Amino acid sequence: MKFRVERDVLADAVTWTARTLPTRPPAPVLAGVRIEADSVGTIGLSSFDYEVSARSEIPAEVVEPGTVLVSGRLLAEISRALPAKPVDFAVEGNKVIVTCGASRFTLLTMPVEDYPALPAMPELSGTVSGDELTHAVAQVTVAASRDDTLPLLTGVRMEIDGERITLLATDRYRLALRELTWTPSSPDFNAVALVRARTLNDVAKSLGSSGLVNVGLTAGSGVDLIGFEAGGRHTTSQLVDGDYPAVRRLFPDETPIHAVMATAPLIDAAKRVSLVAERNTPIRLSFTDGQVVLDAGQGDDAQASEALEAVLVGEEISVAFNPQFLLDGLGALGTDFVRLSFTHPNKPVEFTGQESLDGEDSSHYRYLLVPIRFAS
Repeated sequence: MKFRVERDVLADAVTWTARTLPTRPPAPVLAGVRIEADSVGTIGLSSFDYEVSARSEIPAEVVEPGTVLVSGRLLAEISRALPAKPVDFAVEGNKVIVTCGASRFTLLTMPVEDYPALPAMPELSGTVSGDELTHAVAQVTVAASRDDTLPLLTGVRMEIDGERITLLATDRYRLALRELTWTPSSPDFNAVALVRARTLNDVAKSLGSSGLVNVGLTAGSGVDLIGFEAGGRHTTSQLVDGDYPAVRRLFPDETPIHAVMATAPLIDAAKRVSLVAERNTPIRLSFTDGQVVLDAGQGDDAQASEALEAVLVGEEISVAFNPQFLLDGLGALGTDFVRLSFTHPNKPVEFTGQESLDGEDSSHYRYLLVPIRFAS
């Protein structure tokens, strides 16, 4: 195998392909990136850990086609460190010689015949705007669990009904829901998939800038797969197995009390007040007519409080939240104003965004947060 490729093109492709490589692979070959050069001038770079696969295709001057397997992380580090000149690859025996300007590296190859075959990209199910996908996934994954002992809750539930996709995630303390539109391959397309939040977040960030993202879903035959493709890059992931809890019913049907305030000042005030909140201690929000008072700390400990303007509809109410969960929800809204809707001081509070103080709340994104009980 012998080819020449542009340094920046190579570095981007290798970094993207190697990003999901396992740190402790179950088999040594799974730490590798497979490089495949064909006679038409395309280099295919691929990685696979039996759960997530990635494949990137880039143009190159191929002198001699062939396939080789090398350490993915090492190749990524080398390609990023090379000078801004064309890069030459050549296989000599069981080694790969990488030359760029005056730099020369020798990499040992791995047995390519031991490398597993990548799963095929599922049939196209529809296309979605990359920017909207990136934004929607970021809004929802803040609520996904990071505890691997509960694999179901580390996933994001995708409910597809015609032109609407609904994303849901929860870690039992908060719940995020985001709706977005897409173009399905058939108008009556319906599917439900549970995708690892970490994988979905990574895909949305890395493919979202490519314009339109193609999405494919396949179910049955023992393996459920989701695939994403954009800009010559393909990635597939096995779906999480199991029945996701019926979380939609947790959103209240009606909320007799709600408060509206500017989002940015609330975020800043919550950050300041939470400085005195010890680990696992709450920040309290007390709503009265025309204002909300944030306070944290009690007794002989450090204390802080700050008052902000707020419009309150309904009776006065006080709630307490985990400071980080509060800030996650407020940061995900992306609107100038936030509406907090209440049913009871100890019942979950719904956060929605709105563009003006007296405007309608947006139903595209909803964040439900369980308050922390505090002593009166």
